Amino acid sequence: MTEPLRVTWVQPEDLLGHELRQAAEDGRDAAAVAERWHAAGGSPSPPRAGASAPSAAPELRALALTLLDELARLPSPLAAEEPTTLPEIEHARGTGRPARPVPPAGRSGERAHPAPVPGEDGESRAGAPGGPGARTPVAGGAGIGAALTTHQLHAAWLGRAAGCLLGKPVEKLTLAAIRALARATGNWPLNSWFTAEGVPQDLAAAHPWNRRSAANSLAENIDGMPEDDDLNYPLLNVLLLQRYGRAFRTADVARLWLDLLPAGVTFTAERVAYRNLLSGVEPPETALHHNPFREWIGAAIRADVHGWTHPGDPVSAAAQAHRDATLTHTANGVYSAMFVAGTIAAAGGGADVHASLRAGLGTVPPRSRLAGAVRDAIATARAHHDFDTVVDRLHAAHGHHHWVHAVPNAALLAAALTHTDGDFTGSICRAVSGGWDTDSNGATAGSIAGLLAGHPDRLPERWTAPLKNRLATSVVGFDGTGFDELARLTQEALRP
Repeated sequence: MTEPLRVTWVQPEDLLGHELRQAAEDGRDAAAVAERWHAAGGSPSPPRAGASAPSAAPELRALALTLLDELARLPSPLAAEEPTTLPEIEHARGTGRPARPVPPAGRSGERAHPAPVPGEDGESRAGAPGGPGARTPVAGGAGIGAALTTHQLHAAWLGRAAGCLLGKPVEKLTLAAIRALARATGNWPLNSWFTAEGVPQDLAAAHPWNRRSAANSLAENIDGMPEDDDLNYPLLNVLLLQRYGRAFRTADVARLWLDLLPAGVTFTAERVAYRNLLSGVEPPETALHHNPFREWIGAAIRADVHGWTHPGDPVSAAAQAHRDATLTHTANGVYSAMFVAGTIAAAGGGADVHASLRAGLGTVPPRSRLAGAVRDAIATARAHHDFDTVVDRLHAAHGHHHWVHAVPNAALLAAALTHTDGDFTGSICRAVSGGWDTDSNGATAGSIAGLLAGHPDRLPERWTAPLKNRLATSVVGFDGTGFDELARLTQEALRP
């Protein structure tokens, strides 16, 4: 008998389990649907993988399609506070309850000073104002209306690649597995690339590395930057601006993908939207139709270019990110992209990491789940010297989400950047060491911290040298491109 083909992220019997989980998160009453599904032998959502084991009941697929349509008709009580259209988001942002302020340092139970940041010499250094972790505007650099320099963009590209590469071998692993593997090689708190050398055999068997990434992202076998969707999408958005300019429409994003992006290197919400496009579904319905991943992290990993386009203008950056994100995402999935784009825009305009995060947070509805999670994560990071304690509290608060969901990952990103005052090594290591979507969080933390550094020479060579100025990608015509060339192409694309 021929083994059935299991295509990840699009099989109805898998989507149904994920949609039930999404319904529980956005407050829809799906109890009756869940009862029918489980009574028929349907499985819950795969906890970490993209597809479940083959089903013994082919009729489950037809039932899943029916139930997905029923779930789509259930109203969500959170819809008013978590809208998706830009006018509604702007209205919620302007009339919603003000964001809770981050508690000032020095209160009982809080840190009186920034946490120590690991230095390149192995010693600790404080990211205090005026110290190594402090942000000073680049001379002659960006402000509202100004363009980022090639050096700034080069540093951001390198930072994104290094942070992504650091997180690749432990993507999909649990927090306990990440800590155990790093501790086994003396790399905890995380401060360097992961390695399999020295890991006891029984531990390696209990916690296997990400099978696709171990061959090209462990310290002993890194040879340039391997392909990853966290790098494909920023490259595609540079090409988007080249082709359509800053006034691109959501449909233009779709056209570009169909021209240049192989479907097989898309995942979660992006793969569902791609399938919807090929089925004749048009944006923004592409983000809604049988897409239980619409509040996951995918749109956030596409947001860098939108921030680079508007240095010093977070609101405009977030609005541009919105046009991209709504091809694939809704509500908190869209907010995560707006938050990242706004944060990057503020950093590109000369703000320090804390002001940049506040600016990014200010672009999203303040009563949304993502905004609340980010505010709490920043406060938690300020309150505790030990980042493991910060991560444990974040997992206690948000561990019920899937590991790719936008809410916990945005919270972890904000906590990592806050805890290290934007220091490069500290930011990418803390973002990855917190688990969940390790390569995506490492990539975005590295992009922001690299931009804050302002020049590739200010990034530690131990992170940039293994990249060998070479990006592997399946985006047509760009495999093997250097990061210096990507910076040049980006700057050209950002010109008005």
